Amino acid sequence: MWITELSEEDLDQAAALEQDCFGSQAWSRQALADAVINENALYLVMKKEAAYAPFQAAGQVLVGYCGVWISFEEGEIMNVAVRKEFRQRGCAGRLMQELLSRAKERGASRFILEVREGNLPAIRLYESLGFERAGIRKNFYSDPKENALILLKEI
Repeated sequence: MWITELSEEDLDQAAALEQDCFGSQAWSRQALADAVINENALYLVMKKEAAYAPFQAAGQVLVGYCGVWISFEEGEIMNVAVRKEFRQRGCAGRLMQELLSRAKERGASRFILEVREGNLPAIRLYESLGFERAGIRKNFYSDPKENALILLKEI
């Protein structure tokens, strides 16, 4: 498996993964396409070769992706998604470490994100990467309605 920047050829798979992971809260393919060309956005994908995937470019499967929007020294983590069959294998952690490293190279030294209060695997991941709880956004999510934890990390 390898990590690279999100490209135009990845958009169909990224949008499908976004829909699978986030349902009615998913970003559209167009929103992801806009991120690809925005100089303030950095989106990374993890890919692997597929033994048989006639519907996918060059037999590559998009395992997961994550993104950050950078404004001066702050990076807002926007999306983190991994295909179900690749979860609990360290993929999200590898993606996030690479994202934080590349964002730091672009000048970000402080990171913020929101995560569903009940998403314990994601919370454990972010805390293992050094994010700390900074607050709660009441009823931030809908479908289903849920609070968001605000997590921060300084580099």
